Amino acid sequence: MKHTINITHRTLEILIHITCWGFVFAFPLFFTQRNNGSINWSAYIHHSIVPTTLFIIFYINYFLLIPFILFKEKNKEFVFSNIVLIAGMAIGLHYWNSFRLMPPPTDRPTPPPYIFYLRDIASLIFSVGLSVAIRMSIRWSETETARREAVKSRTEAELKNLRNQLNPHFLLNTLNNIYALISFDTDKAQQAIQELSKLLRYVLYDNQQMFVPLKKEIDFICNYIELMRIRVSSQVSITTNFDIKPESHTFIAPLIFISLIENAFKHGISSTETSFIDISITETDNEICCTIRNSNYPKNQTDKSGSGIGLEQVKKRLELVYPNAYKWDKYVSKDNKEYTSTIKIYPNNTLNKY
Repeated sequence: MKHTINITHRTLEILIHITCWGFVFAFPLFFTQRNNGSINWSAYIHHSIVPTTLFIIFYINYFLLIPFILFKEKNKEFVFSNIVLIAGMAIGLHYWNSFRLMPPPTDRPTPPPYIFYLRDIASLIFSVGLSVAIRMSIRWSETETARREAVKSRTEAELKNLRNQLNPHFLLNTLNNIYALISFDTDKAQQAIQELSKLLRYVLYDNQQMFVPLKKEIDFICNYIELMRIRVSSQVSITTNFDIKPESHTFIAPLIFISLIENAFKHGISSTETSFIDISITETDNEICCTIRNSNYPKNQTDKSGSGIGLEQVKKRLELVYPNAYKWDKYVSKDNKEYTSTIKIYPNNTLNKY
């Protein structure tokens, strides 16, 4: 694909050069047309020497002096080479124009010779400047493309590293939940292991893509919630609302919300008091909104049931995958009994970058 794009750009560049120089070499035709409409080709050849010298000095710079001298920061050599080149071209033009096809009328005053030198030198300098400007713009474009590719490669490497960290973190938390079940309900523990196998299939295979269908991510979250329901008591109310389009074609970064849900189960459940977790994920034409509300029971400092890296990973992944295309609000109610976290993602602003 990249090779095809390069060929297309190169072809377009050649066509632009041919078109522009075609206009330059066609310009003398307006001065060599006879009264009967025919072209005085001898006069045309004589007048074409000026665009020819512009053509020569343009491409000597374009293919030789700029890439092999100027781009290697040999500025003095570049300036000296062009001074010699322009001086030689100007002298050559002067001698060529001295062999005029028709002598000028004797009654018309002839400008001093240095006027013609200045005119020719100015034209040649303009040709050099144009060549430098075009070459520099192409080089800047290539440098910018290379920079973007480097940033994209680095971002993809960082995302892959984050996913590799997230998978063990997620697995560790889930195994801790199953371990807790084994001690008092082996039947639920067996059911939890079956649910875990479904989750691992998604984590190991589908999670390797940069983006996955939103519906598939929702299915994964549903399986995770069902797994978590097994270990919680009847005092915990878990409600969900997944409102996505039936034929949704929206894609999303995998496991982007799972750490928030883990956090809700970690900090939103009390072993002695009534608790609740409310999970809502909705989709509109330009937005994916995930809102998680839960009762707030922060763990004490001695609780090591979680490493705390999950939410930090969410923030890093949002910055990498959805720069300037997301909003994350999180707050605790005034009575400190309810925690709310809302992430709004605008995928249409991001997917075209990958």
